[in-house]
Amino acid sequence: MSPDDPTTAEQPMPRGRTHRRSRIRRRMVASAVAALVAGAGAGALALSAGAAPAVDITVDAGTSLGTVPSTGVGLNTAVYDTYMNDPSAASLMKAAGVRQLRFPGGSVADAYHWRTHTVTGGSWAAPGTDFDHFMATAKRVGAQPIITANYGSGTPQEAADWVRYANVSKGYGVKYWEIGNEVSGNGYYGSKWEVDNHADKSPREYAKNLLAYAKAMKAVDPTVKIGAVLNTPGSWPDGVKAAGDNADWNHTVLSVAGKSIDFVIIHWYPSGAGTADILKTPAQIAGTTSAVRSLLHTYAGPHAASVKIAVTETSSAMSPAQTSQAAALFAPDTYMSWLEQGAVGVDWWDLHNGPGKPTTVNGETDYQDGGVLSVGGCSGGTCEPARETPFPTYWGIRSLTALAQPGDTMVKASSANPSVAVHAVRSSNGGLNVMLINKNPQNAAQVSLSYTGYTPAPGTVRTVSYTKGGTALTTATRGTAAAQKLPPYSITTLRLKPSSAATHTDTPSPASTPNAATPNAATPNDAAPVASASGTIGTRAQATAVGAPVGRPDRSNTAGGLAATGMSDAVTYSAVGGLLAIAAGTVLVLRQRRSRATHGG
Repeated sequence: MSPDDPTTAEQPMPRGRTHRRSRIRRRMVASAVAALVAGAGAGALALSAGAAPAVDITVDAGTSLGTVPSTGVGLNTAVYDTYMNDPSAASLMKAAGVRQLRFPGGSVADAYHWRTHTVTGGSWAAPGTDFDHFMATAKRVGAQPIITANYGSGTPQEAADWVRYANVSKGYGVKYWEIGNEVSGNGYYGSKWEVDNHADKSPREYAKNLLAYAKAMKAVDPTVKIGAVLNTPGSWPDGVKAAGDNADWNHTVLSVAGKSIDFVIIHWYPSGAGTADILKTPAQIAGTTSAVRSLLHTYAGPHAASVKIAVTETSSAMSPAQTSQAAALFAPDTYMSWLEQGAVGVDWWDLHNGPGKPTTVNGETDYQDGGVLSVGGCSGGTCEPARETPFPTYWGIRSLTALAQPGDTMVKASSANPSVAVHAVRSSNGGLNVMLINKNPQNAAQVSLSYTGYTPAPGTVRTVSYTKGGTALTTATRGTAAAQKLPPYSITTLRLKPSSAATHTDTPSPASTPNAATPNAATPNDAAPVASASGTIGTRAQATAVGAPVGRPDRSNTAGGLAATGMSDAVTYSAVGGLLAIAAGTVLVLRQRRSRATHGG
């Protein structure tokens, strides 16, 4: 059963809340326990119970990692979510800087018929969550839509009619269209959670039908971008060959359709036995991206450089932390790691979900809720805060508004100690923003920062902080551009101004990254997000991983422009927690998902 599935809820929740996708996950571990024990400490975070570690941070402001895309910070929404269009939820999402909303929501997309607002099979569509209502919310948030066309029980004509209605009749200008959700979960490899009524469920048949969808949809609007569903490299069923097949899903699909698609779709749900484990996983993103790019170069030829990567589901749901502080630290690290690798967008799972079986994680109550905003539900005698209260992960996502806006330039930064993560961005106004994430739940971290390609102004800098149990981001003036003391379990974003003595203008040069050839372009007219005083966090996932994380996400964002809150120099997220040092091991997590009433992702 999915850890975010509220099967033990004591009070009835709105149907759109309780009917989420439920899955029975079997984790089959081949020699993994022995490997983890034997390797304990190998690659683990350098944590100590003593004094705060001294960590050297280097920021190369002259080396570009690409431009922050206008669709970079995204969130999943679902037609079974009764509260999807709450005005307060829209305000929180806008304040969190959410610029993309995914619809109609995970696995339900392969059963959803947009024209009648009905669902094939066991799921359902809540009243008032149809496409037009969703678009009204997207407009209020200031977010672009990404739509998942119904592959499982739909047709190319149904998808083409949706494009016609959206972009010709209504003028919504929907650019990105996924063809199906997690289509390889259709039972072809044994495990079934995805609706697929095609007689032939093979990857070759999916690729053939994908081309038919693309042809029909682009005949209506040639400007739409069509995405193909891939399995996350290193995660089940990646690498699996069914009887009679010559290759696995990814190789087969791309060999047929690689030269005709506009983007590929990854769902990234890292698996972690403890909070320290999950907080290490963003470091795997570069390798995962490289594997996808290698596939594209093999099968898409000269077209490969123009094929984007979209992470349309992600969260920490395959770890113990979903609504507690560790998830808050995981969120911005994950977003930025993907964007720095050239992803066109990252969509957290989910806006709302509902509580699972509450637990205690690092001294905090974790409601095991896959949403970033509370639904006010109860489970096991424990009740969530009032509906639309942001969970800590919300604040983790919202912290990104202190770091970057669409159009800003991501630059190279590195940390000498993996217990402190760093991301840096050159802002359009000439400033330099540096996000520091202290993953140690017990100790403060003293950091020493050095810069190339940029000379920060002397003196103290302002910080914007979020601490354990906080209900808002707070600002302060402390430390300098060269030295900061990071609270335990915190996120600190320094918003630096250039030295008045600096007379040169540094232009970041492209870095030699797998995506340097295809930097993300932001829409010039993107408005700055509006700040909000409250925030929450949540996560959700369905995934399997062999070494690398995979799964499904839940996510929502409610951060806004720092000018509206006075938060202009640094953002700090702090909370108590325990980081478990877990060694690298090969763990095979097989997902077997069963629909309970509806599948969310």
